[in-house]
Amino acid sequence: MMPEKTIISSESSNSSPLNPSSSRTICHVCNKQFSQYTCPRCNFRYCSLPCYKSHSVQCTESFMRDNVNDELKQVRSDDQTKRKMLEILKRFHEEEEEDDGGIDSITDDEGLSLPEEIIQKIMNGDEVSLDDLSLEERKGFQRALASGELSKMIQPWDPWWLLASARTINLGLGGTQLVQCVEDEEETTVVSEIPRGPDTPLISLSKLSSTNPSPLLPIHLIDIAYSYCFTLRIYNGEWQSDSLGAATMVLTVSSVLGHNGQPETIKEVLSFCLEQTCSSAYKNLGGGLKFGLNLVDDVICFLSLGSGAMVCLLGDLQRLILGAIKEVKSSSGRDLKKKLKLAERKVFYMMCWVNEQSSEVWEALEPSVRAEKNSVVELNDYKGFPEMKKKDQFRKGGGVVIEEIE
Repeated sequence: MMPEKTIISSESSNSSPLNPSSSRTICHVCNKQFSQYTCPRCNFRYCSLPCYKSHSVQCTESFMRDNVNDELKQVRSDDQTKRKMLEILKRFHEEEEEDDGGIDSITDDEGLSLPEEIIQKIMNGDEVSLDDLSLEERKGFQRALASGELSKMIQPWDPWWLLASARTINLGLGGTQLVQCVEDEEETTVVSEIPRGPDTPLISLSKLSSTNPSPLLPIHLIDIAYSYCFTLRIYNGEWQSDSLGAATMVLTVSSVLGHNGQPETIKEVLSFCLEQTCSSAYKNLGGGLKFGLNLVDDVICFLSLGSGAMVCLLGDLQRLILGAIKEVKSSSGRDLKKKLKLAERKVFYMMCWVNEQSSEVWEALEPSVRAEKNSVVELNDYKGFPEMKKKDQFRKGGGVVIEEIE
């Protein structure tokens, strides 16, 4: 131990309880300040915390280690504490395995991950197509898609027509919302659970056409509603991300909108719609008879909700088709654009017709659709859906059922 250096203070009258003596010891580390503290292990004199830390690393570390060991000796681990710790460790390992499984599900057997360039594109919000992937990455993605692993990563969507708020839809005489939301520029716009009605009041049918509406319109409404429910469930409620693809899907499933069909019975409508649902084109997307029968239940649900919900359905479908029309390139998609415009006019006419109907129309139609669905269930017994001939399903080129609006 080095000899202590002392300084005799000239201000002997300033002694205090903290400094009872007029002689003070200089810090052994910096040799500049008076020492105020003593190391509990080696009795080394120091003036401040930096000097304490630098006076002896071995001394300070051993002092802290001894304090920790003494504290741990006082802690007694009972069975409950051990059990809680084991549960924490078990949960940690389970979450770690789940994370590893999620990564493996979208990679191939050799554990190849996405290149850094593609990850950067995803982080920037840019589109990534199959052309951006290598052959092995594409195979891994297709395997994950076919096995259904990718669907587990998507949060399930609750159809708006199954929400409690769908039973309290109130529209005005023109089909518009009775209460309009006033948006504040400084506030974030809140998206409603239910699609809004038409932005402008609907036109009376008598002003749209001089002829009486076809008695087959209720049948055609089932076809249109089925195609809408099909598309929204496939798109998980987010058709805005691909308006053109969603509209094309509607045209494929609906015989009225996409095939100029004029079905005359509920059986013809369900036969065509279920055949499209069970086709190989939608097999990887979750299509099949069970899915199709669930869609029929969706249509029945709309009939039970009444005119307000169906006006909202048709208004949302109209916006979907209008969004697709904007996306079509005029040069290469002239025929598709013409088809979409015709479908939009049919949807608008149907919306005007639905808005003028009383609840008795839906109360009579709902049990008919339910009975037809039950007959399909009994016939097929959930084992498959027989092939049908398209030529007998609906009439083509006959009289106009939904009059086109010029």
